[in-house]
Amino acid sequence: MNFYGYKRPDGRVGIRNKVLILPASVCASDTTRIISQQVVGSVTFNNQNGCSQVASDQQLTMDVMAGFAANPNVYGTVVVSLGCENCQMDLVVKAIQERTNKPLKQVIIQEAGGTLKAIDQAVRYAKEMVAEASMLQKEEFPISELIVGTECGGSDPTSGLAANVLIGQLSDLMVREGGTSILSETTEFIGAEHILARRAATPEVRDRIFEIVHRYEEALRLVGEEVREGNPSPGNKTGGITTLEEKSLGCIHKGGHSPVNAVYDYAKQVAPKSGLVIMDTPGNDPSSVAAMVAGGAQVVVFSTGRGTPTGNPIAPVIKITGNRITFANMEDNIDVDASPIIYGGDLTQMGDELLQLVADVASGKQTKAESLGYMEMAIARVCNYV
Repeated sequence: MNFYGYKRPDGRVGIRNKVLILPASVCASDTTRIISQQVVGSVTFNNQNGCSQVASDQQLTMDVMAGFAANPNVYGTVVVSLGCENCQMDLVVKAIQERTNKPLKQVIIQEAGGTLKAIDQAVRYAKEMVAEASMLQKEEFPISELIVGTECGGSDPTSGLAANVLIGQLSDLMVREGGTSILSETTEFIGAEHILARRAATPEVRDRIFEIVHRYEEALRLVGEEVREGNPSPGNKTGGITTLEEKSLGCIHKGGHSPVNAVYDYAKQVAPKSGLVIMDTPGNDPSSVAAMVAGGAQVVVFSTGRGTPTGNPIAPVIKITGNRITFANMEDNIDVDASPIIYGGDLTQMGDELLQLVADVASGKQTKAESLGYMEMAIARVCNYV
């Protein structure tokens, strides 16, 4: 199966052709918002981090910023910083250049002479990049060039019975096609980690699966917290999920039945054509999706039982529900109704249809979240991650 995308100078293939206005810190975020509003074809996000962070926490932010700029859906990046934040411009630029060689410009508000002059400078850079990006022609590529992120949020029992099962079928098809599927949300492996570990391709991968789960639990205990007191969430419980273990057993269905070939840290670059891999992310949906997109995922497939509008500024998010009532109530937000699986539908056929939808979205079809302009964004913090 093939799709039409954009070949980047670093060799990867994008399915969107955006110019990223990247705020290096919270102090630049309003400025990048104003810049992006003036440049059609550009995107930005609200970065609440970038300053007043300890080293390990700052590294998470740096990895997401560099990963967003390097994501193949981005043609080029204009980095905007205030000038005195922890994430200094030279550090951000270096991190981006270590991941990609795509077009890159920089604007420092304090050195440009204030907000208005910085906006003027950045708008000029961004418009030039958008014009350059518009000259690119789409080419045909095999679906093996895709990295697909998988996520679940607002889960109910139908997630584990249908939507996550369908995503697992897609994951296995992606692996069979030579592509990459990312299983995320470490907190939702708890109680099922031994099942994932049995599928590890090597002893090292098996040990890493146990390590990321136990590290998370231990970190919470060190500050007197217990993960099961906040997970399942109130919405999960209202939907009918009773325990974290029950939720985890449903969550890991998104990984299908393929061997787990690697475990990546939060927002680290995922190697293409890697089969099924795990990324160590929190259960919070926007920050988990952000990590996979920073890792190179061009598209995210997201299951929800209760319903969610979640999107992302860089990658299209395909929404799936196994709850036919949720689909009827939130058809504006949900792309795929997986509930027929519960009532005797053909999983193999629906998996093939979902793979075709992924190829169609990769070729340019808008998801519901894209058409509504949803671009939720968060970056994990050490305090809520490790």
